[in-house]
Amino acid sequence: MTAIPSQPLLAAPAELRDRLSAFMAEHIYPNEAEFGRQVGTGDRWAHPPLIEELKSLARAAGLWNLFLPPESDLTGGHGAGLSNAEYAPLCEIMGRVWWAPEIFNCNAPDTGNMEVLARYGTPEQQQRWLKPLLSGEIRSCFAMTEPEVASSDATNIESSIVRDGDSYILNGRKWWTSGAGDSRCQVAIFMGKTDPAAPRHLQQSMILVPMDTPGVQIVRMLSVFGYDDAPHGHAEVVFGNVRVPASNLLLGEGRGFEIAQGRLGPGRIHHCMRLIGQAERALELMVARAASRVAFGKPLAAHQHVREEIAHSRIEIDQARLLTLEAARMMDTVGNKAAKSLIAAIKVVAPNMALRVIDRAIQVHGGAGVGAGTPLAAMYAQARTLRLADGPDIVHLETVAREELKRQELKRQGVDLNAVGRGVGRGA
Repeated sequence: MTAIPSQPLLAAPAELRDRLSAFMAEHIYPNEAEFGRQVGTGDRWAHPPLIEELKSLARAAGLWNLFLPPESDLTGGHGAGLSNAEYAPLCEIMGRVWWAPEIFNCNAPDTGNMEVLARYGTPEQQQRWLKPLLSGEIRSCFAMTEPEVASSDATNIESSIVRDGDSYILNGRKWWTSGAGDSRCQVAIFMGKTDPAAPRHLQQSMILVPMDTPGVQIVRMLSVFGYDDAPHGHAEVVFGNVRVPASNLLLGEGRGFEIAQGRLGPGRIHHCMRLIGQAERALELMVARAASRVAFGKPLAAHQHVREEIAHSRIEIDQARLLTLEAARMMDTVGNKAAKSLIAAIKVVAPNMALRVIDRAIQVHGGAGVGAGTPLAAMYAQARTLRLADGPDIVHLETVAREELKRQELKRQGVDLNAVGRGVGRGA
């Protein structure tokens, strides 16, 4: 096993942002076409050599495992030790190219799975799975969503985890299991019910499942508006009488929701900041196209309507970024639970903002915008998916509304909201 690259805590996130931007300019953007060529040649699910070449460069540059905050870095200084607020701008930079986060070992769902293992894994589980994930040797997937039930309500999940002596037997059908198509995906975190008779949020558990375990079958790879996202991909996976050791259980029976909440908070911040990076890039492409394309006797950038679209895009991106950074700051200062309203808000705001900006950029590009000659069409597909991933809009809107109703009731009762969750720092 390759030694896990160690790096000191970085006290200057601004300097790290500069180095990451420089790396993207030197190694990522110039290789976008080469990445597409390698994936499109032969087996689309084979691992492109370019990825490992760039990962080696990123490790050597100290741009590795940037996502691990200090409290989660239980592995001896192998992350950058950044807070959520410090890491968020780095996520934005990496998000400008959809496959770039893997180069820095900051790709979903591995980041969330590594956080789970760092926070909740036993020493044995960390040795077997966390260390190779931290070193970028293997990949993982997260098996939660099911095709037969509305998985936005995770209590609907029907997959079972049944104790049998020193083992658990797993049965269930999962889909949109991102990363399962990758040939290097060696372990899944599987969510199912260990006790259907327990209280509603204590029925579920999570367990580690090696992907080569008998009974694990990838049924098909799913596409998003025609994009298969190879070699990463999103799979439908059947778990049929899969037997794994009882020691593979994470944290304990009935702790699945607890783990999920710890996992999803940072992951949602990451998704939102990556979306902001995509929107920024879409705006750059829009401006460049508007400046170079002539219609009706003058550049598109000279037409009032196009200028208004550019202005709206600039305003909306900055609004979304500020709200996301505020959510990150709240997570760092008062915790994920107290910040849940802001986390829910950004999960609604960021993808909808990105869709609007990307759509405007597509419109300015005309026919070129919906083709493969620019990244805009693929960006649109990814942004639309993220209105569902980690919970659909309606679930997050319900969270925001519930928290606001609660906040207003406390205000009517004369409670000092400066010290209560959503009101912190707001002079409420």
